[in-house]
Amino acid sequence: MTKADIVNEISRSTGIEKAAVLTTIEKFMEIVKDSMAHGENVYLRGFGSFNVKTRKEKTARNISKNTTIIIPEHKVPSFKPAKSFLDDVK
Repeated sequence: MTKADIVNEISRSTGIEKAAVLTTIEKFMEIVKDSMAHGENVYLRGFGSFNVKTRKEKTARNISKNTTIIIPEHKVPSFKPAKSFLDDVK
């Protein structure tokens, strides 16, 4: 399912114009992204949590050049679904 499919489904089921639904969804995604960029987690009860995880520094190998490189500590986004979400998917 794509963002366009989600917009169409919400518009069809609620009667709200597609443009308004699209604006709302894009603003939601922007707020989640900005919050996570500032290190804040986003919790949606009954759906899940968008978390910022820190990956430790590690040594990796570049096989083609036969060298080792150090990958610095960095942050990555993650999503942990709520228990009710998992139960519905199962």
